Amino acid sequence: MTDGIPRPEIGNGELDQLCANAIRALAIDGVQQANSGHPGLPLGMADAAYVLWTRFLKHNPEDPHWPDRDRFVLSAGHGSMLLYALLHLTGYDLSLDDLRRFRQWESKTPGHPESFMTPGVETTTGPLGQGLATSVGMALAERWLATQFNRPGFNIVDHHTYVLCSDGDLMEGISHEAASLAGHLALDKLICLYDANQISLDGPLDLSFSEDVARRFEAYGWQVLRANGHSMTEVAHALAEASDEPERPSLIIARTTIGYGSPNKAGSAKAHGEPLGVDEVRLTKERLGWPTEPAFFVPGEVYEHMQLAVEVGNTRQREWEMMLERYKAGHPELAALWEQMQSKALPADWAATLPPFVADPKAKGTRVASGEVLNALVKVVPSIFGGSADLAGSNNTLIKGAATITGEDFGGRNLYFGVREHAMGAALSGMALHGGLIPYGGTFLVFSDYMRPAIRLAALTRLQVVYVFTHDSIGLGEDGPTHQPVEHVMALRLIPNLHVFRPGDANEVAMAWRSALERRDGPTAIVLSRQNVPTLDRSNGLAPAEGALRGGYVLRDAEGARVALLATGSELSLAVAAADLLADRGVPARVVSLPCWEVFEAQDQAYREGVLPPALTARVAVEAGRSLGWERYVGQGGAVVGVDRFGFSAPYQEIYRHLGLTPEGVAEAALRVLGV
Repeated sequence: MTDGIPRPEIGNGELDQLCANAIRALAIDGVQQANSGHPGLPLGMADAAYVLWTRFLKHNPEDPHWPDRDRFVLSAGHGSMLLYALLHLTGYDLSLDDLRRFRQWESKTPGHPESFMTPGVETTTGPLGQGLATSVGMALAERWLATQFNRPGFNIVDHHTYVLCSDGDLMEGISHEAASLAGHLALDKLICLYDANQISLDGPLDLSFSEDVARRFEAYGWQVLRANGHSMTEVAHALAEASDEPERPSLIIARTTIGYGSPNKAGSAKAHGEPLGVDEVRLTKERLGWPTEPAFFVPGEVYEHMQLAVEVGNTRQREWEMMLERYKAGHPELAALWEQMQSKALPADWAATLPPFVADPKAKGTRVASGEVLNALVKVVPSIFGGSADLAGSNNTLIKGAATITGEDFGGRNLYFGVREHAMGAALSGMALHGGLIPYGGTFLVFSDYMRPAIRLAALTRLQVVYVFTHDSIGLGEDGPTHQPVEHVMALRLIPNLHVFRPGDANEVAMAWRSALERRDGPTAIVLSRQNVPTLDRSNGLAPAEGALRGGYVLRDAEGARVALLATGSELSLAVAAADLLADRGVPARVVSLPCWEVFEAQDQAYREGVLPPALTARVAVEAGRSLGWERYVGQGGAVVGVDRFGFSAPYQEIYRHLGLTPEGVAEAALRVLGV
């Protein structure tokens, strides 16, 4: 490093090896004490990780959220004890007692890294491939923010994203999409250390994997380097070369021995996913020249050396902060914008920019309304950033008048993810984790299946991400059942901490976006129609769309209502029309819009019962999707007009008619419930 702080050169010297072996010993002790975990990766990658963390990684253990820190992602999250040992030894707020409580209830050292539980953990990892793909989003965010904010002499955004991945990460399909996107966008500050140990859980890697990884990544446009993962000098040289690469992401293929140091399990699948055993831990420590007792022993000179990271980190952060102060003086408007985006603060009166939509019986698809809302919002909320998976025109996610982001020029605002939904989902999470951005990504609702693992992790990690899912039902028509997502809305509702909005008209779309931007503790899916739906006339006895901000509200009431009609999305107008038909029959009906169950359930009991009074037991729900789940609102005596089969290829009006999703069908269901 050239930060002016003196430190010994890397080699395989006695102190360096002592530190690497301290990492190994802590890892196997943690796994053994928990009687659960993965010792093989920490034993194999300790040398390379030590080099990265002490010689290259720009970080400050006393401020894990310093904006210009390097990001480190342990994509092979099963090797979490490697990361916990590094965090502890370099001075993060992670004690030996925390390491002793590995994999225990509410410990700061869970079985796989969780970013919301452990200081210094950048992202939740576990499902293989997700960490690598998430890191692409982090590197993408760094590149875009650097383009927006850096000025001559002021590189306030200037850091790398490092990933440690395994054979399993590279077998997962998401890694192909993510690596392809990273190469296409020339994310030169993305550096991946590949633990090529030739072992998977089932045994030797050649049972299932024989591709030439180097040629694959070269084809993606990556720089590919090689190193003996147990030679600190080779690893250091490879990391230096990768850091100097100005145009391509880098993959360092580090050949290692899984379970390095274990006399009887090294190089075998037995070292991967189970404790070594008491005897083998003792033999391994003896082989490494480490004291066999006590467990969790760390020599003082190891702490003294590795906790230089605190001094170095504080120095580098202070230098950056002084540069930021000069930046504020020279570029005050940019500096103010930087602070606003970093804090996720929304501009004053930003919601006033949401476009009002006038009543229109013909109207537009809610996807079209979403595009208009998005284009209005980006003018006042500069942190909104994203794109679509090759469906920008259909998802209405293009920012009008903005340039396209390319590998050569990140000055634009329109990001094309290509047909890469898996990678897009994870990259959005990486962008949110990086900070400074509120990312969004669009695709057809049916392809949310491809994104589901990333959506689940975003919800688990409480990330502010906006998913724009269009073509939300049988209403997309002629493309047929393969593209008609009859089960997907309900499946998304099953994910804890995900807000699923299915707005019923253009003004509810605006409220869905407002809710997504105001929410800081989790992702929001906005589910939108392809077909046109009326923009409801709210001056004629209908409640304002702001009710959608509470997840559910009484759209239209009737004196002495005998039945409640509940609806979301494009079926909301059907419920209104059905209420008119019932009124003609002398049956007053209340119409309830429930665009977001999760937000509605978070309201107090008095509000919920005001919308759905317990005494009003006659209830009918209508939604162009699976009926399973609606029983929580309609009860045993109610009815659901839904779609409990796959769809058809035909004009959507015909499909709706054949499946009974019409005002007449809803009214008839209400009369049956009432026994009329």
